[in-house]
Amino acid sequence: MAALTETIAIARTERTTRTGPSKGADALFRAAAYGSALLVLAMLLGILASIAYGGWPAFKEFGFGFLTSSAWNVGTEQYGALVAVIGTLASAFLALLIGVPLSLGIAIYLTQLCPGWARKPVSMTIELLAAVPSIIYGMWGLFIFAPLFARFVQTPVSNVVEGLPIVGTLLYARVPSGVGVLTAGIILAIMIVPFVASITRDMLDQIPTVLRESAYGIGCTTWEVIRHVLVPQASVSIIGAIMLGLGRALGETMAVTFVVGNANRLSASIFDPGSTIASRIANEFNEADGMQLNALMALGCILFVITFFVLIVARLLVRRVKVA
Repeated sequence: MAALTETIAIARTERTTRTGPSKGADALFRAAAYGSALLVLAMLLGILASIAYGGWPAFKEFGFGFLTSSAWNVGTEQYGALVAVIGTLASAFLALLIGVPLSLGIAIYLTQLCPGWARKPVSMTIELLAAVPSIIYGMWGLFIFAPLFARFVQTPVSNVVEGLPIVGTLLYARVPSGVGVLTAGIILAIMIVPFVASITRDMLDQIPTVLRESAYGIGCTTWEVIRHVLVPQASVSIIGAIMLGLGRALGETMAVTFVVGNANRLSASIFDPGSTIASRIANEFNEADGMQLNALMALGCILFVITFFVLIVARLLVRRVKVA
């Protein structure tokens, strides 16, 4: 009996030894994780440094005027980023203005109002939009959407608002070709909808059912439940989804290149053609040389800074919502 007891004690000791944490493995894991984080940070700094180095001659040559000038003349080597920056911000803002309400409506419908048999097919259809290549969106926008938009929207609206103050300036197309900043914003809105809608839907699904049932139990309507229960609970995630969509809209290249018009001029009308940073780089980078190449690298650096600023604003908004 004593021998059996001793054998069991030895087995327990060996099992404890085998399953116990290994300090060497744990240290190796920590070092690998730390190295991965440093590697990503080093790559980010390397990308920023290389872009800034390539664009430095343009910043040195034109100074702050590079940001405030609308000139872009390859022959005289006069370059300015103002048109591209305004076009980038305008198209991204229009994309959010159109896409965010649509995405929230889709997410709310799928989680609160959609019949059970239709929820999965509708969700899969929305998510499949994210798998469509951007060049397909651009081709569809140029060959299908733009002619229809010119015929049924730009031309009638321009005829109505021509000569009116403010509205006539914003919504008058001198040449209703279908392409322009608003067209780019619509295409971008379609592209960001699956991202924002999917994340928002997942967050709304994770809200405890008891909260909704309690609100319905005290007599709240569906709108009141959504407005005062669901949206506040998922507000942090919704902000993150919107900022993810904004990042996609700011950096989109091929789809915007097809439909924005690629015109280097400032216009107060959202129907007129324009240009974005990404579309200008895509159009000219292949044949650029000398100061033109430096100017395009400087545009890339500006886009990097804009995206970084958007991420900072997103973090501040999320922190403010959490504190509230």
